[in-house]
Amino acid sequence: MFTKQKPKKIKYATIPSEAAKQDVPEGIMQKCPKCKKIMYTRELQKNLHVCFGCGYHYPMKAHERIKSLLDEGSFRELDAGLSTANPLKFPDYEEKIAADQKKTGLTEAIVTGVGTIDGYPSAFAFMDSSFRMGSMGSVVGEKITRAVEEAIRLRIPFIIFTASGGARMQEGVLSLMQMAKTGAAFKRLSDRGGLIVSVMTHPTTGGVSASFASLGDFNFAEPGALIGFAGRRIIEQTIREKLPEDFQTAEFLLKCGQLDAVLHRSEMKEKLSFLLDIHQTGGGER
Repeated sequence: MFTKQKPKKIKYATIPSEAAKQDVPEGIMQKCPKCKKIMYTRELQKNLHVCFGCGYHYPMKAHERIKSLLDEGSFRELDAGLSTANPLKFPDYEEKIAADQKKTGLTEAIVTGVGTIDGYPSAFAFMDSSFRMGSMGSVVGEKITRAVEEAIRLRIPFIIFTASGGARMQEGVLSLMQMAKTGAAFKRLSDRGGLIVSVMTHPTTGGVSASFASLGDFNFAEPGALIGFAGRRIIEQTIREKLPEDFQTAEFLLKCGQLDAVLHRSEMKEKLSFLLDIHQTGGGER
């Protein structure tokens, strides 16, 4: 004889209530855009914003990078209050700058200053793509130039981390003039025997890649970083050829001899410390 069993109750999925959503704060987890691995944001931060699964290097904010590289308490910021004007009277430009300042806590798309790595002094510039995609305007060019001049004055090296979509359209030719301005500053430091290190991060494009980002005595990049001038589609349409899949990546540029090394973020401090160690004389006269 078979006994009649009671039918099992079916559990239906329900939409979480607003109270339930608040139990898991927004931003507590992140999914890697490359391998889709899900990670705790706090653990990702401890790993220098590098994916545990595939090694994808997330964009890093300027002050996070300062904290990860420089000796604690050694950083002295330069020109922190230097802010953007609207010389061309571009519509709504001032409002957009103000919105980015409020969102990021920065005055511009770059933080410059002087500090030490393992006790070795250097002048630094850290671009931040969270501020108007790290675009290069008059203030960005001026802050880089002043940081280089401080390196000349103190006779120390200059290290820059680039992250930019290129020249800032709202400032027109004034933005493009920063390419020559920063290049001339780099030449003055180089003529005095100063060391210049450029580290290109994702992305470094447009007028930034075509100027100061490529003018280091050592040109490095982080893994997978997009580096180039014009966009891939524009180049393919111009030359009417299909470009390699890894075109304009850090690895492609290294293969073509345009970079000295591709450095994982976990080894960045050690490599920079080594360079500063063997160039202790910094900006001294030859």
